[in-house]
Amino acid sequence: MLGLARGGVIVAYEVARALGAPLDVLVVRKIGVPGAEEFAMGATAAGSTLVDADLVRRLRIPPAVVDAIVRRETAEVHRREALYRGARAPLEVKGRTVLVVDDGLATGYTAIAASRMVRKHLPRSVVLAVPVATAQTLQFVEPEFDQVHCLISQDSSPFAVASFYRHFPDLGDAEVQTILQQHKR
Repeated sequence: MLGLARGGVIVAYEVARALGAPLDVLVVRKIGVPGAEEFAMGATAAGSTLVDADLVRRLRIPPAVVDAIVRRETAEVHRREALYRGARAPLEVKGRTVLVVDDGLATGYTAIAASRMVRKHLPRSVVLAVPVATAQTLQFVEPEFDQVHCLISQDSSPFAVASFYRHFPDLGDAEVQTILQQHKR
């Protein structure tokens, strides 16, 4: 089981505990629109970057700006992987069914980048599990996964994952490390 850092790790922890499954972190970073960073124009994971070229073109974002953002976010992916994992090797996924878990889907870009990165390691199948998402986003990500499971699908706009939680803390690096260490025990 792979929890998307950071928020998906806490959800994946609970699922892994319930299933008695191994847990690892999968670091994916949103590539935000300049000046509106919470609005995604793509995502990046180690060895997998996705940028919505049509959106970039419509917003007239210069390629050099997109490249700079991708480089910055890719560097942050590598920093967080080293921090969360240390010297420990990533979970072996070759030939296995991999469950990718996040805390919810807004645009779907991070889920797609995660799936593409995982598939490079030749799993038997890749399954996505999220508590909440829009129907449109689920349709967007479904071709990238062998199965997609979502508890609550809604067609509202605007859509905020946090609005479906009573308590939705912004997890820091230390909390992610603690969750991963607790699962190892």
